[in-house]
Parts: sequence; C-alpha cells; structure tokens
Amino acid sequence: MVAIIDYGMGNLFSIYNGLKKVYDNPVLITDNEIASLRTADGIIVPGVGAFDDGIRNLKPFSEELLNIVESGVPVLGICIGMQILFEASEEGKEKGWGLIPGKVVRLPAGVRVPHMGWNNLHLHRHSELLEGIDEADYFYFVHSYYCVPRDEDAVVASVEYGVELAAVVSNSNVYGVQFHPEKSSKKGLQILSNFVSICKC
Repeated sequence: MVAIIDYGMGNLFSIYNGLKKVYDNPVLITDNEIASLRTADGIIVPGVGAFDDGIRNLKPFSEELLNIVESGVPVLGICIGMQILFEASEEGKEKGWGLIPGKVVRLPAGVRVPHMGWNNLHLHRHSELLEGIDEADYFYFVHSYYCVPRDEDAVVASVEYGVELAAVVSNSNVYGVQFHPEKSSKKGLQILSNFVSICKC
C-alpha cells in the first residue's frame, strides 16, 4: 500500500488520481486512520499552501510517520510536502521534520513570485526516482520558497529560476520534489511510478 497523507492541504485528489494511473492501491489516510500507516509500503506527503499551516496540520501524524520513515519506509514529499522534510523555513516559525538537513528560503528578488510554470531539470546524480527522466523533460512548478540542503549531495536535480535551486532531493529513503508530478503529464506519472517501484509494493 502507498499511503497519501490527507492533512487538509494539497491536491489530494489530483495526486490520488495520478497515482491511480500507475498503481492499483493508493489509499488516502486521515488523522483518524494513523495506525494504518504501519502497514504502508510507502508514504506520500502532498502539499499546497504555507509551511506553518502544513506543519500544524501534520502534527497528529508526525510521531507515527517519523517512526515509520526511520524504520526505512520510503517517503515522498511534494511541493510544501518536500519543504516540510527540511529543518525550518523563512516562511514561518514552526520547525520542520529535519529528515533532510537544511532550510527553506524565499525566491530571490528580481524574479516573479510565485515561480509558476513548466521547467526542465538539470540532473546532478542518479536516483531511482528519476529513472526514465532526462534534461529535455519538463515539470510543472508553483512555489515561492525553495529548499537549500546543507549537504549538496542531497540534490538529485535542480532548476534555474533566478538561482539554481533544488528541484529533486533525496536522503536515504526520503525523497522530495518541488514540482507537481501529478500535474506534469506523462513524465510526472513516470516519477510516481518510479516511487511505487522504490516502495516494492
């Protein structure tokens, strides 16, 4: 089972429907069903909105989810879901999960905010998450802040938007994408399919 965390934020049905195209058994998990996370082969944390709101809404899940991730279960954070994986954000005061050391900062002055539209990736290193993806492939971004990992090796792929910013990150069984794979056509679905393969469902 791949579990999608339903914490009141994010394109839940978009990600559910996207995942459904490549995998038979996605399950939306609310805070009344947290115990069922223990049987998950993988977890997706979607997100649209503000960092602090995301952290607060996720608090009912946090302890259980972090224990599960620590046990080796893969997790994929999407957009705000990726930013929550980091330690802190300039957007708010809440602490992030710290699964990837680093911080989240505002896009630089001089660029249109939010960054909204299609961009191709610059691939830095191999990752199972990006199997079948190359630098000619475009993905859909909508964000005003971006992640800065403390360790540059955490960056799997980047994108140019005023600065070179992290678009895909990973740290062991923790993965994050700043763009929306569920809105990124065929290649976005490829990434979701790759995550399912990583989960070995």
